[in-house]
Amino acid sequence: MKKEMISVGIPKALLYHNYHVLWEHFFYELGVELVYSKASDKEILEMGKKYAIDETCLSLKIYLGHIAYLVDKVDYILVPRICSLKRFEKTCTNFYALYDIVKNLFKNKIIHYNIDADNRINEKKAFIKMGKSLGFSKSLSTHAYMKAKRITKRNLKHKLIKQNRLLESKKIKILLAGHAYNIHDKLIGGIVAKVLKNMDVEIIYSDIYDYREAKERYKEISPSLYWTYNQDIINAILYYREKIDGIILLTSFPCGPDSLVNEMCLRKIKEPMINLIIDELSSEIGLETRVESFIDIIKARLKQNE
Repeated sequence: MKKEMISVGIPKALLYHNYHVLWEHFFYELGVELVYSKASDKEILEMGKKYAIDETCLSLKIYLGHIAYLVDKVDYILVPRICSLKRFEKTCTNFYALYDIVKNLFKNKIIHYNIDADNRINEKKAFIKMGKSLGFSKSLSTHAYMKAKRITKRNLKHKLIKQNRLLESKKIKILLAGHAYNIHDKLIGGIVAKVLKNMDVEIIYSDIYDYREAKERYKEISPSLYWTYNQDIINAILYYREKIDGIILLTSFPCGPDSLVNEMCLRKIKEPMINLIIDELSSEIGLETRVESFIDIIKARLKQNE
């Protein structure tokens, strides 16, 4: 008798923007059906707000809306728990608690993996365990992970090549710097990207950079910084700083790590920079005005230096 296909829901928010290629190809190799939530919009945000306390950051509110959208549509919803990717480093506390938050708020079954470098649980071990929890063998789960990892590395390499070509453009080049789940989310970074494109500005994204070349540049700003994803943002800023015309720091309110790290960037990095903090009440027109004013200042600066 043929085994019935398992369906797994993928919320298109938070860590989706970092790991969707890895997830997609891992589950594809296992023969798992994937069901995606729709792109972030006002409806998704309103759904998420019903489950979030007021102090929750905008990114997590959006994520909870994506979870709510998938409820009753799938057998499982993927909710990873990433505590630490490297020893003695940490991620945001929301990523520690994500599994518990979703489990306590929603009735759907959850499929998850746990990465905790401090306790010697790496990504490979976590994915193999996740595959086995769905009923697949260790060998098949290992094969699926290794193939997905190879495809992910190729994908990142192609993205870097494509972005490096943009650096050769004669247009104004702006680094959109922030967490991938902010700069690529339609409700957060999408608004800013739309304004920049309308102004014929080339957008460089901070989640795409040569990691091998720049992986420890963050130490120029703060040698003791232990939030891994914030390290990546600073690495990208310092990697691109001489190749771009300005930097937009993008943060969802009220992110604790970003509030500290962005302040360090504003104080220690001399390139033209603006810090945009977005919450659920942010006016799209107000954001457009700030971004347009920033680009006008950069244009005037470039003209003055001709």
